[in-house]
Amino acid sequence: MSNPTPADSAPDSAPAPASPNVGLIQAAYRAFHARDVQGLLGTLAPDVHWVHPDGMADYELGGTKYGHDGVREFLARVPGVLGGMRLEPREFVEAGDRVVVFGERYVTSVRGRTERMKFVHSWTLRDGKVAVMEDIFDTVLLHRLIES
Repeated sequence: MSNPTPADSAPDSAPAPASPNVGLIQAAYRAFHARDVQGLLGTLAPDVHWVHPDGMADYELGGTKYGHDGVREFLARVPGVLGGMRLEPREFVEAGDRVVVFGERYVTSVRGRTERMKFVHSWTLRDGKVAVMEDIFDTVLLHRLIES
């Protein structure tokens, strides 16, 4: 009898189910991709803090937006500044009620030029909803894209 290979002895290779916290964040990304504002808001606490770098204040996209109304206003402002955006979360790291996501975004200017940019999103949950979402990225690179 031959020795089993790692593939022979490996359990089913299906990915492990996401934790409830990671599952909620994945649902938020799916809603964002589908441009489903109501679906996105459904993942957020009514008093959510939606935080973007202060360096985006020139475009009315910086600082903290509060509650569902603040998130709606933020999302409504984005098309006036950008031609499009696709987020690709790559890694989810969970610690207690926080999920940190490392990924890439493909951002298109209103003139049609697209750039790849790295991001870090920090999602803090409370009672099964997102209480704080903080977006961390290179604002200088985004400024250059917007202004080019």
